[in-house]
Amino acid sequence: MDLPFDGAISAYFNDRAPEALREAIKEGRKRDILEDDFPYDRWMKKSAYEERFKELQVELVKFQRWVEASGQRIVVVFEGRDTAGKSGAIKRVAENMNPRGAKVVALPKPTDHERGQWYFQRYIKHLPGAGEVTLMDRSWYNRGVVEKVFGFCTDAQRAHFFEQLPGVERAMVDDGIHLIKLWFNVGRAEQLRRMLDRESHPLKQWKLSQIDVKGLFRWDAYTEAIAETFARSDFDFAPWTIIRGDDKYRARISAMQRILLAFDYDRKDVDAIGTPDASIMGGVELWPQP
Repeated sequence: MDLPFDGAISAYFNDRAPEALREAIKEGRKRDILEDDFPYDRWMKKSAYEERFKELQVELVKFQRWVEASGQRIVVVFEGRDTAGKSGAIKRVAENMNPRGAKVVALPKPTDHERGQWYFQRYIKHLPGAGEVTLMDRSWYNRGVVEKVFGFCTDAQRAHFFEQLPGVERAMVDDGIHLIKLWFNVGRAEQLRRMLDRESHPLKQWKLSQIDVKGLFRWDAYTEAIAETFARSDFDFAPWTIIRGDDKYRARISAMQRILLAFDYDRKDVDAIGTPDASIMGGVELWPQP
């Protein structure tokens, strides 16, 4: 089978990856946690996950009915490192929602026309109307992290982004939009393991891009850009929620809980939602310190 990008990810694993990463991946079983500082050794049991998943899906359906009936406007930003589980979490959040009122926004790279617009413009036009939920698979925070790491914007453009950012998000919130910002993190060994899986799986290869390959060599640059972004965008009116994504089951549950617990919707069952795992989901204090 032909591998995407001429097997560049396998080549990185064999020739360039730090020895500790290679050993962790070689020794780890399928659902073992590879990071030493993760609070669990293995993924949550599938049976327990499926039970919690069903309960949370019922709550999400009730939540959306309330959004539609009351005319709420909800934006949930899904950001994070490559392979951290953003898209999988979005899929599970939206799975039983009415697609007429819950839309997923995953924008491609900007066109030449869009590059000539105000930076926030192409995102603003996708904000929800009354009774709608918008789930953003990446967002305007591309400028804070990805564009910085790969040189897709100048330092001046990024500085201007951070200058305007508080006003933009404040305007959303002041106008009645509920803004939830989720950051999915994943350990370096787990990220590489997931990329190797995508590379070798014919139904997952489409998830890989040249950016993913190049990003393997820029872990530290990503870490620096992410930390700076948190420092400049963790607002009291729009805080970040960090979700540790090495266990996808626990991460998905946490994302659903974060959304549901933020609202007092009709017939809300707090027992069904459950208490969030503070070792998996929290504020920016969960971001690993150097």
